[in-house]
Amino acid sequence: MYRNAEGYNDPTLGAVMQKMMTEYNAEQRKEHKRQSDIRRRKRAYIVSKYAGDTAENIKNARRFCRFAVKQGYMPLASHLLYPQFLDDKNPYERELGTTFGLMLLASCKETWVFGTEHSPGMAAEIAEAKRLDKTIRYFDLDCKEITE
Repeated sequence: MYRNAEGYNDPTLGAVMQKMMTEYNAEQRKEHKRQSDIRRRKRAYIVSKYAGDTAENIKNARRFCRFAVKQGYMPLASHLLYPQFLDDKNPYERELGTTFGLMLLASCKETWVFGTEHSPGMAAEIAEAKRLDKTIRYFDLDCKEITE
């Protein structure tokens, strides 16, 4: 029971406080569920071209990742991450980036391959996904699922 400044019972204030706490708790539950839903997303390893027209390929990879997010997945695209600080033209650093990428692939539930032309790097990622018995899904450049 809530009491006013003089110490008397104040049922009006009590009702207001109870309503406020009920609303607050409902919001907290809603926020917890939202965060929980995000954390439960399956990881999808994104395979797409990087070499060649890197500006266009990076733009496409970002679009593919956004598509995966909209489908309810958490995308991992190593070719968007590692070239930011590793030199793709340096053989050792390229090997590091490739190996790190394959380690990320191993942690993913699915592998999503975009485009019908596969570079040697893409082929290696697809081969690793097959070796690890991952679910592999193929998409065209417009994010339409295809069978290969």
